[in-house]
Amino acid sequence: MTRETTTLQRWHAVHNLLSQGVGLLDCSRRLGLGLNTVKRYARVPEPDRLRRPPQYRACLVDPYRDHLRTRRATEPGVPVAHLFAELKTLGYTGSLNLLHKYLNQGRHVRDRILPLPRRLTSWLMTRPADLPDQQRTHLDELLAVCPELTALAQLVHEFAQIMANRRGAEIDRWVEHVRKAGLAELEPFLTGVDQDPALQQWPDRR
Repeated sequence: MTRETTTLQRWHAVHNLLSQGVGLLDCSRRLGLGLNTVKRYARVPEPDRLRRPPQYRACLVDPYRDHLRTRRATEPGVPVAHLFAELKTLGYTGSLNLLHKYLNQGRHVRDRILPLPRRLTSWLMTRPADLPDQQRTHLDELLAVCPELTALAQLVHEFAQIMANRRGAEIDRWVEHVRKAGLAELEPFLTGVDQDPALQQWPDRR
């Protein structure tokens, strides 16, 4: 079990007891943790705040981090091969694979802890206007550097509109858009949409 997993489990255990009205001292006794440790977990409202950002060694891409951040912010869909060519003209001596890895790890964006998948999913499923400012800003930053996530957010918004307004005639077109976007992770969901008996009964479907 990793240290991060243990930390998250302890946070949930402490907050579960606190939600039942158990006092801090009793939490400490039941969980076998020091009182100060329990207090530390109790002060943290969300488990994500306990996560530590990964530690990376310095690499050949680091000097070009600001350039990458700016380029991805102004042109989110710029191919990595284009960025590689740009960095070469600036003196970059590393490989294309190293650049790919650097970008996939999000090391070109400012240092901050990435949200857990379930939390990111929650943000995407929430109307932007209903998100707290901090979460909306964080999501906007992630969208700015990830074209795939941007496409996913747009598709989620479109599907929500289809469902809210019961526009059955647009479902098949939406499914086609998802497949064209190349988001293979959504394929099981598309199968469910296509086979959902309730959606099949919408009067303007097909």
